[in-house]
Formats: sequence, C-alpha cells, structure tokens
Amino acid sequence: MTRAVGRATAGTAPTATTTGAAKAEATTATATTVDTATTATATTATATTATAALPVGFPASGPGRDRTVTVGIATAMVAKGIGLAAPLVLTPACFRYLGEQRYGLWMAITALTGMAWFADLGLGNGLLTRLGQLADDPRQQAREISGAIATLGVVAVLLLTALLVVTPVVPWVELFAVGDPGVAAQTPTLVLICFGAFVVNIPLSLVQRVQYARGQMVQSNAWQSAGALAALAVVLVAITAGWPPLVVVAGAVLAVPVTNLLNTVTYFWSCPQAHRPGPRLVHRDTVAGLLRLGVRFFVLTTMSSIALNVDNPLVANVLGLAAAAHYAVVGKLFGVLWVFVGLVGMTVWPVNGAALARGEVDWVRRNTRRMVLLYGVVVGSVGLTLVVTGHRLIALWLGSVDRSTIRLPVLVGLAGWSLLVAVTSPLIMVQNSIGLLRPQFVGWAAFLVLATVLKVWGLRQFGLAGLPAAACVAYLSTMVPAALVGYRRALARCGPS
Repeated sequence: MTRAVGRATAGTAPTATTTGAAKAEATTATATTVDTATTATATTATATTATAALPVGFPASGPGRDRTVTVGIATAMVAKGIGLAAPLVLTPACFRYLGEQRYGLWMAITALTGMAWFADLGLGNGLLTRLGQLADDPRQQAREISGAIATLGVVAVLLLTALLVVTPVVPWVELFAVGDPGVAAQTPTLVLICFGAFVVNIPLSLVQRVQYARGQMVQSNAWQSAGALAALAVVLVAITAGWPPLVVVAGAVLAVPVTNLLNTVTYFWSCPQAHRPGPRLVHRDTVAGLLRLGVRFFVLTTMSSIALNVDNPLVANVLGLAAAAHYAVVGKLFGVLWVFVGLVGMTVWPVNGAALARGEVDWVRRNTRRMVLLYGVVVGSVGLTLVVTGHRLIALWLGSVDRSTIRLPVLVGLAGWSLLVAVTSPLIMVQNSIGLLRPQFVGWAAFLVLATVLKVWGLRQFGLAGLPAAACVAYLSTMVPAALVGYRRALARCGPS
C-alpha cells in the first residue's frame, strides 16, 4: 500500500501510459514542493492520517465507497434525465417563437459547437485521472486543478479573441443559407452568443470533474440539473414576456456556463484552504504533465469517436441516403443505452483511481465485476425491449416505419453491439483511472481498420443487417482482447509489492 500511495503522491497517473513513463515521472516529481512532501509523509505514516487528508465526501474504503458509487449513478441518471427532458419541453416553444429560419440557424450553430468537443485538449479526462490517483494528497490535487483551470482559461481567452476577429469576416449568412433579411442581420450576433457561451464553459465545466473525482457526485449532479432547469425557466419567462429572440437564445445557451460559474465559486469557497486552487499553485511542470496526459486522451477519444461514428457515412455511400436516414433513426433509439454507459463510467472512473492508488486491487476487481453485471442486466434488458418494441416505438415517434429497411436482424444486431461495448466499458474505465491507454490505442486502431472493411462488405452482402454484425465481429477480435490485456496490466501495476 505504501508503494501505491507514494506513486499517487508523486502525481504519476499519466506516466504509466507510454514509453516515456520514467521521464514524465521525474518531471512531475520535480514539481512537487515541500508541502507535497510533507503531505506524502503524513499519508504514508498511518491509514488514519491518510483518511483524514481526504477531501470532504470521499470515502476511503468499505461500504461508504460502494454507497458513493451507487448514489452517484442514481443522481447522474436523474440529472441526465432532466438534461434530456428540458430541451424536449423547450423545442416546440422555441420553434414557434423564434420562427423556422432563426431556430434552424440556432440548431446549425449548436451542431458546430458540438463538433468542437476537442477544445479542452483532453484535459478534462486527464484531470479526472490525476485527481483520482491523488485522492490522499489534497494539496497536489489543488495544484493539478490550478494548472488545468489556468491552461483552459488561456485557451478560452485565445478562442474568444479569435472568435471576435473571425466572426465579422466569415460569410455566415451564405454559409447557413439564411434567406430572411431580419434573421440575416442577427446571424453574426447569434454566432457570437452561441460560440462565446461554448468557449466560456470550457474552463468552467472543470468543476464537475473535480467534484466527481472527490466523491461529490450528488453535488455535481444537482448543479447540472439546476443548469438545465435554469435554461428552461429563463427561456419560458423570456418567451412569455415577449423579449427579443436573441435574448431567448442567450438565456438558453448561457444558463449552463452561469450555473457552472456559481458552482465553481461556491464549491471552492467552501473548501478547506489546502484544497483550493489558486494562481500561486500553477506550476509549469504540473501543466506539462496534464497536457501530456490530456493529449493522449484527446487522440484516443478522436480515434474511438471516428470508429464509432463512421456508420452513417458508410451506409450513405453503399446503400444511399434513404437507408442512412432510416439507420440514423434506429441509432438514436439505441443511443439511450450509450447515455447510461457514459454516466456509470464517469462515476466509477475516479473511484477506481483512488482505490488503485492505495493498492486496493481486490475492491477494484469486485467493483468491476459488479459493473459488468450491472451493464449486462440493464443494457441487455433494455436492448431486448427495443428489439421487441422497436418498430412500434419508431412508428409512434415518426408516424411510420419501413419494416423492409429496418428489419428485425438490424435491431438484434444493434442490441448485441450495445451489450458488447457496455460489458467491456468497466474494464476500460479501470485503465483510464490510472492513465493506461496504450492497449486501447492498439485496440481502437485495429478495430477502426478491421471494422471499416467488414462493414463495407457486410453492407454489400446483407444490407443494413450486416453493419452491426460486422461491428460485433471486429470488436470481439480487437477491442475485447485489448480491454482484457489492459485491465490485467492495470491491476498488476497497482497491486501490492
């Protein structure tokens, strides 16, 4: 256990990922000051002292940790449910009030901001990993948080500056084919509002990762729910009061950044002094370590996103746009399962990291088995329900469904594909929690190549049914072995001496 705590204190969570481990570990260790060394000595002295040094709300072990995971998952589901329901309520009201062209323009700009998910340089995931590994060292946690906020703050300022310079130059009206003269006059302002809110939220959203890493999932999920409800309230009030359309859009897009700002201020203000970030805690070596880990997460996320989102272009190319439209609709139906997988994964990620930093491999192994079972039961049950009722649900949703295009084997294949990805996710979360990414790099690269070839062949031979079947075969051949190998390496690396 002493070895594990020492590793976490040195801040080497990201250094276990590549061949540059030793160099990165030495660099990060150099950034550790007297305060960190003192904390490390205290945490390795006795278990009682280590527990006392934990951030408030993060259980060291035992039933408290299991309860944290369970409550975190439950509140995350509630928060995500509110987050999904709010836009459904707002959509008809906004569509009628803003008009077809203005609402369509807003949605088009929102789609572009959604494509800019990479703007945080992977630092969100990197910070989540580092904080989990440093659960026994709040002072070093504060340094990591300070470095992440400072770095993304600089990124946000640069992006805002670029946005102010570029917006007057880009022909947004022609780009979005705006025909209404009134909407055309407001287009540059609408672009600034939407992109500006997105950019400002980049550093502000880090507080959610911090709260998750410190076991305070309930608070984080409550604030996320508050952001969604605030957007709902502001927009409905603005529409009822007859405020200008730009005010309605601004209220909708700025509610979440403002909520995150309030969360950030109140959270760190209420933290003990040793847990708070600050400008004096920003160290070059800490920032460099975060960036190295963040870039690896960024590359990995990019690779996996391409591998998982190439289906619709392939369908359009091989079978045509009509088939791609039908497949996209069914994909949205099964997308509910992916939301659940992501929510649970974000909850267990930092908890696994904290446990492995203390050498508690047995708990991680038991928890991973529980998560695999949970995923299997939930995703398997919902997937089976979607297979049985999928055609009726699509008919209720869209009013009609072409059963000759969306045949039963397509639904079965998507259910099987979702289940396969779900049950391997807990193994991958263990690797992410200590920054062990190399097995995933190999697995996703192999999957991307093999799956693309098999999907094209399957589409030509079997139609849409061949696509999820090809994905399952490729995933079983590439990512499943990579997930198993990486999981075993992670446990071996963090086990007792």
